[in-house]
Amino acid sequence: MTRPVYIVDGSRTPFLKARSGPGPFTPVDLAVQCGRPLLARQPFAPDAFDQVILGCVNVIADEMNPARVAALRLGMGEAMVAFTVQINCGSGMQSIDTGYRYIREGNADLILAGGAEALSHAPLVWPQNGVRWFAGLATAKGVLGKVAAIAKARPAYFKPVIGLERGLTDPITDLNMGQTAEKVGHLFGITRAQADAYAVESHRRLAHAQEQGWLKGEVETAFDRKGNFYDHDDGVRADSSVDKLATLKPVFERPWGQVTAGNSSQITDGASWTILASEEAVARHGLTPKAVIVDSQWSALDPSIMGLGPVLSSNDLLKRNNMTIQDIETWELNEAFATQVLGCLAAWKDEKFCREVLGLDGAAGEIDRARLNVDGGAISLGHPVGTSGNRIVLHLVNAMKRLGTKRGIATECIGGGLGGAMLIETV
Repeated sequence: MTRPVYIVDGSRTPFLKARSGPGPFTPVDLAVQCGRPLLARQPFAPDAFDQVILGCVNVIADEMNPARVAALRLGMGEAMVAFTVQINCGSGMQSIDTGYRYIREGNADLILAGGAEALSHAPLVWPQNGVRWFAGLATAKGVLGKVAAIAKARPAYFKPVIGLERGLTDPITDLNMGQTAEKVGHLFGITRAQADAYAVESHRRLAHAQEQGWLKGEVETAFDRKGNFYDHDDGVRADSSVDKLATLKPVFERPWGQVTAGNSSQITDGASWTILASEEAVARHGLTPKAVIVDSQWSALDPSIMGLGPVLSSNDLLKRNNMTIQDIETWELNEAFATQVLGCLAAWKDEKFCREVLGLDGAAGEIDRARLNVDGGAISLGHPVGTSGNRIVLHLVNAMKRLGTKRGIATECIGGGLGGAMLIETV
């Protein structure tokens, strides 16, 4: 028998758009900024957790195993087991999934699961030719050997490569993530106008949510070491319009591509935590659960169309639970690119795709846009890769509680040709 697993609380930092140079916070800094107020409001001590699990993709050299570093800085005790997970864009959801399985099987009762990413701190990397040149210089023998090695130097050896750019390029297909979004858009005939319109709506929804105060209690103010504070997702452009976005040039496939900086997710820093608890932990600490995790699913597909991952993982999840997309009242689908989200919506409506790829008798159906990303998404608030999967689960729970809906799915595409989905019910 398996045990129910509850989401009892959670918080995140504001998502801060990467600008010029490293931002004010490292991944662990971010995790601590939203972790402290979250732990401070709990009726139990920080060391009551069984373990800490944190998703992080671009781990910086000064913070190896950021989960453990964050746990210690959060005062959770030297005995706290903490480890970091990485499945690209799904890392923040993987932390929840791993914790969910520990609790479900009776191996833990209380787990802090999160995601943290500071993409602005992504390193510059020496080109391989340059690395080999340095190695040759270091091993050269005698003065003449050193001089001969120096003479082999070329200007290109000293031009660093942007690590993030390589990290967002699939090593199997050699396509960057923007190019995979172009391919998905091409397969389903997504136009530039449709992509731009979707992006504008994402900004509009996030701006409205901020104005209404719907993110209070979810977003914690962050303070840097200079005394500056950050209290909102700062990538939102409330004045965005289709006309403005239409002036932007394609980034990945010039001149005819549909994907621009304006209809793509933003490069961003941010962290998010969720607290998972068993029934026993809920009773022991007098907790009030917000939601229960019903099921979780990971699926895989061709890396060149990784953007369709949510269609496969959500379909597998629904089939196992004898549901259809019409049974889901609220959706969070991470907005890596507008063409990617619209491609997923089109795939669910495409009878041929659903028969041949999903194994359905016909089209899965249409997801009402009023049920999808109700308060905007990564296009307007950003996509800190290791964090986003955690944020969409946390926000799905909060949005469902506000809207009074019962059942929701959080899902995302994952670089490398994967998709993740989690089925949540409010309690």
